[in-house]
Amino acid sequence: MSYNNTGTEVEDKENNKMVEEKVIDIKEKEQNELTEEEEQEKKEEEEEEIAKNIYKKFTSKKRLQMFINVNLGCIAGTMLHTALATALPPIIKDFKISVNLAQWLTSGFSLTMAIIIPLSSFLMNRFRTRRLYLTAIILFLSGVTLALCSINFYMILFGRIIQGFGSGLLSSMGQVVVLTIYPPEKRGSAMGWYGLSLNAAPVIAPAISGVLSDYISWRMIFVLALVIMIINLIYTLMVFIDCLPNKKVHFDIISFLLSILAFGGITLAAGNFGSYKFVSVHVLLALIIGIISCIIFAIRQLNLKQPFIDIRVLKHKTYAVAAITIIGINLINLGSAVILPLYFQQVKGKTATISGLAVLPGSLALALISPYAGKIYDKIGIKSLYIFAGIFSTLSNLILYFININFNIWFVSAINIIRSICISILNMPVITWGMSKIPASKTTDGSATINSFRIVSGAIGTALFVSIMTFVSDKVKTTKPYPDLYGVNIVFLVMAIISFIILLLGIFGCHDPLIIKKKSNNQIENEK
Repeated sequence: MSYNNTGTEVEDKENNKMVEEKVIDIKEKEQNELTEEEEQEKKEEEEEEIAKNIYKKFTSKKRLQMFINVNLGCIAGTMLHTALATALPPIIKDFKISVNLAQWLTSGFSLTMAIIIPLSSFLMNRFRTRRLYLTAIILFLSGVTLALCSINFYMILFGRIIQGFGSGLLSSMGQVVVLTIYPPEKRGSAMGWYGLSLNAAPVIAPAISGVLSDYISWRMIFVLALVIMIINLIYTLMVFIDCLPNKKVHFDIISFLLSILAFGGITLAAGNFGSYKFVSVHVLLALIIGIISCIIFAIRQLNLKQPFIDIRVLKHKTYAVAAITIIGINLINLGSAVILPLYFQQVKGKTATISGLAVLPGSLALALISPYAGKIYDKIGIKSLYIFAGIFSTLSNLILYFININFNIWFVSAINIIRSICISILNMPVITWGMSKIPASKTTDGSATINSFRIVSGAIGTALFVSIMTFVSDKVKTTKPYPDLYGVNIVFLVMAIISFIILLLGIFGCHDPLIIKKKSNNQIENEK
């Protein structure tokens, strides 16, 4: 009996010792995990501190040099986004191709940009800024040269795809560089001037390409872009320096493929909607693949330690409001670019030249107001701009809802100027405002996310409003004397509703004060 008790005591001691060892192991493991978390937090804080203060190492002269640099790249890249719109007829004639096939020269470019922009966040985090920017320029120059020397359709299409890669990377990098090298109180003005390049080049490009195509050759469009980008390449070698912090990031191939299917699928479906039926492989299947891939992509990013694009930036309320606003702005802007010419030509029976002249004042206002919008934002904040743009955009779209066949086209053109000012006065400032509220170390993720929304919403806007116009006009063919006009009216009503939603976002989603901001001592010192 005594022996058994002794054995039991020994077993109990051994069991207790094992339990104690397990407890110690668990505590050590928890401590190690806590240490890893603390190290990660410390690392993120250090990265944030570095990113927030990068602008301090740039002199005013160096900022201006790099600002001119990225603007030249932006002009060359964005002009080719729209330049072929008026050059397709001679290209169709030269290569003896159909209109549907020729449309791939524009939709292929947009599709490529939709693919490269999500990738830009990884690239900017992983590679040195100067090297990456030079790579983007070389890609663009290669694509332009290939298109310029093309002897058949597929050669020019391949050139356009390479151009899209270069252009998408240049525009994404340009925005991040501007936000990084300027102090917070000057970012609004800087982004406003950058917006001038971003908006003016696509507006003017179709007119220039039309003249070049008519009087010389459509190939001269690529010659012009080539010359601008060669100048930019030389200037880059002279002035561009590394400005974005790098870190080791894992390239998640699955996320990249999902982003291609998501953004590419939705953009492709929107682009094909005008040429194919909704229930078709080209539209419905592409849309389903895009939406499903987008959902899987988002879930994956939220569960990865190192996401391909950190969409958690959308958890910041201000950034989310800015992103929704950008979607609304691009729906209206790109939709108007198609609907207004259709109104002038199909409803009013005007020529393409008159239609272009009627649209031009609004397009110029859209481009030229951007720098002033940035300065106003720096002085009074975003809420005043939201309210001004929201009210006048809603009213101007409502006025166009009531237009009839007897309205003068120049009256419509004047109303369009007001609409364009409203779009421009909010466009770049709201991006600056949204980006300013996320951690500086997440600037590349924020830029990639908002630019992806911009590209996709623009493509959707074009298809959406054309389909609304067509659907409504078909429904009232037997009851309305001008069915196309009624379709246009309904489109502008939808745009008025979107504008009103933007106004509500400004009132309830924006908490910036409606007062003129006084300059701090630091801001005054920076200006010196």
